[in-house]
Amino acid sequence: MPHQQYQTSIDAAIHCAYECEHCADECLGSMPECARLCRDCAQICWTIAGFMSRSSRFIPNVVRACIDICEACASECEKHDNPHCQNCARACRQAVEEYRKIAGIAAARA
Repeated sequence: MPHQQYQTSIDAAIHCAYECEHCADECLGSMPECARLCRDCAQICWTIAGFMSRSSRFIPNVVRACIDICEACASECEKHDNPHCQNCARACRQAVEEYRKIAGIAAARA
């Protein structure tokens, strides 16, 4: 899959990472578990965006971790009513949708 075909997924990953970074900053101190999950999620989303940008052969390996971490982050953030957690949860769910498409493509090639 050429780099351009990853563009929607790259955009979703970057948006998710951005929302997670913001949420982590807001939750730091008051909701440490949420902050930790958001930081993990942001890091893996920044990472997968880089892998997709260069069409790495390791995308299928990393995308599975992205799905697990984003789902965990979304589940945690959905427990909280504040806007930054809700925005983060939505961004995580959108990223998971994109990552599942990539995982499906990878599975079809295997």
